[in-house]
Amino acid sequence: MNKSRIDITKVLPEDCIAFVISKTSPRNACRSSLVSHAFQSAADSDGVWGGCLPSDLQEIISKSDQPSQRLLSTLSKKKLYFYLCHNPILINNGTMSFALEKENGKKRYMVGARSLSIAWGDAPSYWTWEHLPESRFSQVARLKEVWRLDVKGRIEARILSNHTTYAAYFVFKFANPTVGFDKNPVEMNVHFEGSTTSGTKRQAFLDPPKKIRQVVKDREDGWMEVEMAKFINESGDDGTILCGLKEVVHYKYGLIIQGIEFRPGLY
Repeated sequence: MNKSRIDITKVLPEDCIAFVISKTSPRNACRSSLVSHAFQSAADSDGVWGGCLPSDLQEIISKSDQPSQRLLSTLSKKKLYFYLCHNPILINNGTMSFALEKENGKKRYMVGARSLSIAWGDAPSYWTWEHLPESRFSQVARLKEVWRLDVKGRIEARILSNHTTYAAYFVFKFANPTVGFDKNPVEMNVHFEGSTTSGTKRQAFLDPPKKIRQVVKDREDGWMEVEMAKFINESGDDGTILCGLKEVVHYKYGLIIQGIEFRPGLY
């Protein structure tokens, strides 16, 4: 018996196909566009990609500068999605950046050095503030010399994606020369403000000796990062995530801080 194949594009209108695709994922939407011309039209529609964008995206964009707002307003929803995956935009007067995680559309933020609490950060004999062309922010913090390294950051849980596992990453690089960061590991922690538990803690060398397993990773943007800890943002209630990095034993200099990034997991 011959069984004829049904062409679903002849049965369902494009908006129905788009609705089905919108219930999948950004990755599957891209794959769907390869099926046929009809699927490509549906998969590229604003109806699909609008659902991949955060519901509060316009509020976030309103915190960026005017040129960024004008550019983003001209893009289709699909182009806007991928633009934000590859081009973090500066918000909050340039002290924080916002982007999307390409695989799942979750929110990704980096808190710039100027919004971090750095012990003696405003003392010119210990730290200087300068512009580096490879930094997304206008200023980075360069360590001149210090014994006590104590850096703290914070972010509001409500601006992150709900029901999502995040990791906080310390983003940095070294000047030449650098001293002291191979002598002792830094202590790192992440916890919710007011929590009765101490949160997640870990230790890592920023400049690990050869015999120590490397946990510092090179980033595509030319910086380095070390994972401070993971945490789960369940409901996104009005809470605050606090994170810190400390080493108080050895004399050190040469560290350059770009910020702390809060990046969602890929699951």
